[in-house]
Amino acid sequence: MKKISNNIFIITLMFGTLITISSNSWLGAWMGLEINLLSFIPLMNDNKKNLLTSESSLKYFLTQAFASSILLFAIIILMFFFNNNLSQFYSLNEILILSTLMLKSGAAPFHFWFPEVMEGLSWINGLILMTWQKIAPLMLISYNFCYNFFMMSIILSMLIGSLGGLNQTSIRKLMAFSSINHLGWMLLAMMNNELLWMTYFLLYSLLSISIIMMFNNFKLFYFNQIFNISMMNPIIKFLIFLNLLSLGGLPPFLGFLPKWLVIQNLTSMNQLFILTISVCLTLITLYFYLRLSYSIFMLNYQKNTWMLKNTYNMKMSSMSLILNFISIGGLLMILMFYMIL
Repeated sequence: MKKISNNIFIITLMFGTLITISSNSWLGAWMGLEINLLSFIPLMNDNKKNLLTSESSLKYFLTQAFASSILLFAIIILMFFFNNNLSQFYSLNEILILSTLMLKSGAAPFHFWFPEVMEGLSWINGLILMTWQKIAPLMLISYNFCYNFFMMSIILSMLIGSLGGLNQTSIRKLMAFSSINHLGWMLLAMMNNELLWMTYFLLYSLLSISIIMMFNNFKLFYFNQIFNISMMNPIIKFLIFLNLLSLGGLPPFLGFLPKWLVIQNLTSMNQLFILTISVCLTLITLYFYLRLSYSIFMLNYQKNTWMLKNTYNMKMSSMSLILNFISIGGLLMILMFYMIL
């Protein structure tokens, strides 16, 4: 019965997002966001024994309900301005709408709820929060453009996403700060090209699915658990950290491709200042991935003869292996096909 209800909530979750992105009015978009929110809360709170899950679902509900109420208020004001031809107030109202949408997506400086909510979720719910739940707000953000506000949010998202992950021991919080950093890159891509941020989002979602499937399979939530599993199976260790480096954007992995496209686009637009800041801040993100990978790769593989059974289930699904292969070698395959064609 529980699986049937979860399937219904997943369908309505997708339905709410589709209503938002296909709506031709702000009121319809708001309605889709509300359906999406009310469908995700029961999915978050599926584990009744974990108090942290209940706390996370409550934090998520309060934050999103607050953002939705301000968004509805801003939509009503927008209609009032439009009917009374008060165009001088449009820019103020546009910033208000953008602020609520960035609060919903978890972009800085409205990011404070995002790592805390991620910490209490299961990996599957965390994956939904990092990928699917960002589609509707980002689509609505792309309809509005305020250059100064965008620049502030982009720089803060990259800065907080980079510095916030430096002192983390929880993998879920690390993934949350990494998501904030990637969100800054998506907003940067959105400033210049509509198709570019969608491409970035699709590739980011693919990389997130690849690595979170591994974390979920081996029930990894903290770094010390990765240290333990790395002592038992070097292949799993190798795959996990190559995926992390790919998510950080290290060439020649697939994670470098979306950043490469954004860098190329910004260079052609001669926006070198914001490009330099973005690359420097992203190097900090790559640093804590490299620091973690370096310390674990230095550990020797020790297999004790008296251990007849492994503590962890070391089997990986074929889907997970395919995604890992794409994440690690995707960029090389794309370049090879490009050279052939």
